[in-house]
Amino acid sequence: MATINPSINFNGNAEEAFGFYKSVFGGEFAMIVRFKDLPADPKMPFGEHEASKIMHIVLPTGEGSVLTGNDVPEAMGKTNERENRSKILVGAKSKDEANKLFNGLSEGGEVEVPMADSPWGSYFGMFRDKYGIEWMIDFSEHHKGEVKH
Repeated sequence: MATINPSINFNGNAEEAFGFYKSVFGGEFAMIVRFKDLPADPKMPFGEHEASKIMHIVLPTGEGSVLTGNDVPEAMGKTNERENRSKILVGAKSKDEANKLFNGLSEGGEVEVPMADSPWGSYFGMFRDKYGIEWMIDFSEHHKGEVKH
């Protein structure tokens, strides 16, 4: 079966955001590539002040899953995370893990749906983190770590 891994665009603060995500999920970065690490490419222009920004970062989050992201070069326009209604759905292995992830990732953000038993039988919560990224945390006794609705 294919795996689906989220990739998030940022406006220059990907490294800060991924430091925060690492503090919640744990682990180590599998890869960090900065714009200055790339060969010069006129199709991918970036300013000298963006050379240390993140072109690609990978944080393993468990059992073959990774969270990836990057900074969008200013020349490509600004990304508006606040208008992106896509969400990252995380399947937790236990209620404790669901609470830990929800509480950690939502710190400084806006809770839309507090963690609680859902009408479809799982333990579920939804929020926007302090970087404007939207998340859903789900735990089901029947599908530990697998989200099935």
